[in-house]
Amino acid sequence: MRHAKSVLIVEDSYLLLEIIASLCEAQGIRVLEASTGEAALTLLRTRGMEIDWLLTDIHLPGLIDGWTVGEAFRAIRPGRPVVYSSTETALLRRSVPGGLFLRKPYQVREVDAVVKAVVQGLDAAPLQAAG
Repeated sequence: MRHAKSVLIVEDSYLLLEIIASLCEAQGIRVLEASTGEAALTLLRTRGMEIDWLLTDIHLPGLIDGWTVGEAFRAIRPGRPVVYSSTETALLRRSVPGGLFLRKPYQVREVDAVVKAVVQGLDAAPLQAAG
């Protein structure tokens, strides 16, 4: 039996967090939420193996940014999709193998398209046998 895909959304704007979470849930994705990098790292430590992909803002309150969250996620779940978001176009040029970028401000249809693309990619990936 296949489990529902899950995402960790790291976003300090409550409104954006709720919009993205709603779009993901509409696709049948379980959502974990964090509003700071520190909270995201805590979730990754405790539930990282449950998370299929990550969507993180790059600029977060506190000392931990989205790049660090992305690196921590990839250390736990190598090869899994990471979607970064930022208002700064210069950051979008940073090379992150397999990373996707959403430029803020984004429209709902852009986020919805990225969510659908990630889900389709996860569904197309071969399932690892539980050992």
